[in-house]
Amino acid sequence: MKKLRILSLAVASFATVFAVSCSSEPKGEATEETMEVVETAPVEAPKTVVDIAVGSPDHTTLVAAVTAAGLVETLSGPGPFTIFAPTNAAFAALPAGTVENLVKPENKDQLTSILTYHVVAGNVMAADLTDGQKVTTLNGQELTVSIANGVVKINGATVVAADLAGSNGVIHVVDGVILPK
Repeated sequence: MKKLRILSLAVASFATVFAVSCSSEPKGEATEETMEVVETAPVEAPKTVVDIAVGSPDHTTLVAAVTAAGLVETLSGPGPFTIFAPTNAAFAALPAGTVENLVKPENKDQLTSILTYHVVAGNVMAADLTDGQKVTTLNGQELTVSIANGVVKINGATVVAADLAGSNGVIHVVDGVILPK
């Protein structure tokens, strides 16, 4: 019986030593876990059509008008929208005092009507436009597209830059303010 106890004790000791040696690092070969930190540039949210206009020095008057009309939130929404965006020079070509008068709170409805006459629901890329095409604007009236010798006009205003794509639509820059009937 005494031999059985000694044998059991020897087996238990051997098992303990074996288990401890298997779970520990070999001497002289210590391993070090390192975590590599990868820095990434912040992901910029896609720009809406409003963000594109805000970032353009040629559209400060349009941005002021959109703000005065209370259309920033609408045009920053999911859309998609196609905007025929007049430049500052296009607004400056209007009769003196027109813009200043339109941005007054009492003229908000008229301003909204003019601005929504420049917006079409959907993504209408330049390649989608055809000569004589009629497109319905957000104010309910139609714009007429004319194309001659590669020049695209919307109700007589020339498209000077096309297909400025945003996350919620597209902008075509025009050289004139298009007034509803």
